[in-house]
Amino acid sequence: MIEPHVSAPPGSPPSWGSPARLPVRPGAGRFLVLAGAFVCAACGLVYELELVALASYLIGDSVTQASVVLSVMVFAMGIGSLAAKRLRCFAAAGFAAVEAALALVGGSSAMALYAVFAWTGDWGGLWANGPRVLLVTFSLVIGLLIGTEVPLLMELIQRIRRQDAGGAVADLFAADYVGALVGGLAFPFLLLPWLGQLTGALLTGTVNALVGGALVLGLFRRDLTRRACWLLVVANVTVIGVLAAAAVLVDDFERAARHAMYGDDVRVALRTGVQEVVLTGGSDGRPLNLFLDGRLRVGGHDERRYHEALVHPAMDGPHARVLVLGGGDGLAVREVLRHPGVRRVDVVELDAGVVRLARRDPALAALNAHAFDDARVHVTTADAFRLLRGARAAYDVVVSDLPDPGITASTKLYSQEFYGLARQVLTDGGRLVVHGGPVSARPRAFWTVETTMRAAGLRTVPYRVAGPDRTGPGAVRAPQDWGFVLATAEGPTPRLRVDGPTAPRLRTLTQAGLAADARAAARMRVVGAAGVRASTLVHPRY
Repeated sequence: MIEPHVSAPPGSPPSWGSPARLPVRPGAGRFLVLAGAFVCAACGLVYELELVALASYLIGDSVTQASVVLSVMVFAMGIGSLAAKRLRCFAAAGFAAVEAALALVGGSSAMALYAVFAWTGDWGGLWANGPRVLLVTFSLVIGLLIGTEVPLLMELIQRIRRQDAGGAVADLFAADYVGALVGGLAFPFLLLPWLGQLTGALLTGTVNALVGGALVLGLFRRDLTRRACWLLVVANVTVIGVLAAAAVLVDDFERAARHAMYGDDVRVALRTGVQEVVLTGGSDGRPLNLFLDGRLRVGGHDERRYHEALVHPAMDGPHARVLVLGGGDGLAVREVLRHPGVRRVDVVELDAGVVRLARRDPALAALNAHAFDDARVHVTTADAFRLLRGARAAYDVVVSDLPDPGITASTKLYSQEFYGLARQVLTDGGRLVVHGGPVSARPRAFWTVETTMRAAGLRTVPYRVAGPDRTGPGAVRAPQDWGFVLATAEGPTPRLRVDGPTAPRLRTLTQAGLAADARAAARMRVVGAAGVRASTLVHPRY
């Protein structure tokens, strides 16, 4: 029942708790408010997912980034809800102002984070303080603004038509949760693949500003002073203009950011369904570099040192059938094919876009010696874990050329369960070699890989290869060393050997150098009271 009240003069704000003066019937007004709550909730969840996704792309540890973003946002939402109590007397104007601010902050957050990382990010794998602080700041501000929405919307609904608090809360939360569902599904299936991170966030902010401004100025304008109406119009037009201008300039911005990250020699920049792929150099004598999600995966100066160390120690012995896990760039396959007696090479790569690039890009295809054109090479696009679960073939050699175990998406591929599956596809005396990440920079992660392989019943030999001692532009991008683990399931512990009678001549690796680097790796073993423990699917240790 609508409570009696004293009418306010036209153009003056209503007293607290008085019914709103709507241009439509109360039922229609209530529906419009719930529809606005639906859209605003969808936009709010898109902002959250966008921060998590972008931080995961740039940092790599998606569990940590999701925990930081979501926990900070939930905390800030509680603070925002308390702060909204002071705005209840100006619920309509307060809601419009909050939505304009949320649209500007949330819509521009992806571009701001990407810009700060591009110009200040640490390519060694850890963020500089600036981007890390900015991520938390955006999470805090967006959470504060989202937290003020529900109390203000509740006040607006109650001003339209008084009802019991439980019913009003149920209706509002239903619209809010359904909107969150739509936003959560729209982000990965529509916004991200069709528009990308930056444009998707800018479009979301524009929709947020339009809906918030239209709801208040269209439905509650009689409750606002003329000055308040004009201020809200100017604020929303300004926000939409800023976001629209950013959307127009987003391509130029991305090119400038890529140049800041990769230099002025970017030849190919594309986003596959899995990751961002960037190629630099590869022409006019310049070294070719391959970046996956901003991380250097192939360095033209260093790749032969890495791939020779990865492949050739494992090829000492029978090697008629070889399985390469990852290696979509074709460089590990190139080294495998250098050995006589190889009859079949199966490559399991999650990203078909990388394989296509390795086939078609002239510089990358030349670097991998057109390995994928060899009739003995067979490529399967699949998740390596899932494929090994159903594998029936047996292999003399399994080469695990996968990303660093510190990247959350790769953690299951460095688990005890994964190595147990890899062991099952090895022939008697077959060898498994694993890239375990840098030994000097991340010793605990590397020795966790080795411990995990031993826990799966493998006999292991850890070794490392020092990175080249280079100075000058781009030198900081190369790791100080690369760590590997050679293992076998049966027989004695495998021997590190690259100078067998049928072994090809290597450019960067010698038997003496390999033995010395293996001794250096042994001296870096992590020791202590706790040591390191095996990583499993339910207890990841990286």
